[in-house]
Amino acid sequence: MIRYLTAGESHGQCLVGILEGIPAGLPLTVDEIDKDLRRRQMGYGRGDRMKIEQDHVQILTGVRYGETLGSPIALRIENRDWKNWTEQMSVEPMEKSVRTEPLTSPRPGHADFAGAIKYHHKDIRNVIERSSARETAMRVAIGAICRFFLRQFGIEVGSHVVQIGSESAYDIALPKNAEEINRKADTNPLRCLDESASRKMMKVIDQAKEKGDTIGGAFEVVVTGMPVGIGSYVHADRRLDGILAGALLSIPAIKAAGIGMGEDVAKYPGSEVHDRIFPATGDIGIKRKTNNAGGIEGGMTNGEPVRVRAVMKPLASLAQPLDSVNMATGEPVMALRERSDVCAVVAAAVVAEAVVMLALMNPFLEKFGGDSLEEIRAHIQATPPLPWK
Repeated sequence: MIRYLTAGESHGQCLVGILEGIPAGLPLTVDEIDKDLRRRQMGYGRGDRMKIEQDHVQILTGVRYGETLGSPIALRIENRDWKNWTEQMSVEPMEKSVRTEPLTSPRPGHADFAGAIKYHHKDIRNVIERSSARETAMRVAIGAICRFFLRQFGIEVGSHVVQIGSESAYDIALPKNAEEINRKADTNPLRCLDESASRKMMKVIDQAKEKGDTIGGAFEVVVTGMPVGIGSYVHADRRLDGILAGALLSIPAIKAAGIGMGEDVAKYPGSEVHDRIFPATGDIGIKRKTNNAGGIEGGMTNGEPVRVRAVMKPLASLAQPLDSVNMATGEPVMALRERSDVCAVVAAAVVAEAVVMLALMNPFLEKFGGDSLEEIRAHIQATPPLPWK
C-alpha cells in the first residue's frame, strides 16, 4: 500500500515529498515527471508566479539506474522565488525588530482566519505559506510516479475543462483513451476540447481580470483501462467513489465533486439514468451504450471509463480586495492583496489527475499488489475467469 507526505511553504526554499510503497522495478525518469509539472503551470488566466517558477523535480532516493527500488522515493522541487523571500521566510531566529510586519487581516475565502486561531499564530503569513496551492506542485510530481505505474497495466488518466463561469462545454465526444484526451486538451489554452466554447471562456476570464475579480469553473477527469472490481461495497471506506470524492475535495478551492452524471441524476427517472447491460463478446461478456454511472457501481469499477467532475470556486485572492478586519486592532480594513491568478481551473484539472491517480493506487494494489512490478503482473495474469465460465 502507498503513503505519501508533502512539506514546504509557498515562498520557502523548496517543496519536498516522500512516496512510499511503489513496487520495485518500475521505470522512472525525471523528464516525464517534469512534463506533468509543466502542464500544471499552463493555462489562460494564470498569474505572474508562473513566470518565475519553472518547476523541475529532483529524485533524491528510492531510484537507481532509472528503476524504483521498492524503498521510499524522496523528491525535491526548488522554489525559485525563494531568493526574493529569504528574510521574510528565514528559518533561522531573527530579532522582532528586523522581522517583517505581521499580517493580521485575514482574507475572505482563505484558511487565514481559522488557521491563525487553530495554530495560535499572530502573523497570518504562517498560515498563508502552507495553505497555498503551491503545495500541489509536489502532489503533481508524486502523482506522475503513479501515472508511470498505472500505465504499465494499460490504465491512463486525463482531464479536460468543461466550464468557466457561465460558459460550458459538457456535451463533448471524448476520445476512447485518456492519454489522447490529454494530447488534445493540452493544445488548447484552457485545456477545453471545444474550441468555440474555449474562446467564450477566455472572454469570461478577460472580463473578470478587467474588474480585478476572479472566476471559477469545472473540469472532468477520465480514467480508461481500469479492470472491473477495483474498490469494494463491503465497507464504506473502501468504496471507490468515496475515495475519489475525498481526493478531489482535498485540492484547494474545490467545492464539489461528482461521479458520472453527478448532481444531474436528480433531474431524471431511473430508466434514463442507469446504464443498461447488453450481451457482448470479450473478457467481461457485456457492453453498455451509456456511462451515466461514470464507471463506478456499488463503490467498484464496472469496466467502463471512470469519469469524475469537480467544481472550483473563484480564487479568494482578488486584485480588488474584499472587506476584512485587522485582528490586532479590531478595525475594519481591506484584505491583503496577495499575488494570484484570475483563473486556475486549468491547473486544478492537472492537479486532479494526480490526486485521482494517487487515490486509485491503494484499491488497485489491494486487489493485485506485490513488492515488485513482475509480481503484480503475475497476480493480474492469474485472475480467474468470470464465475459463470
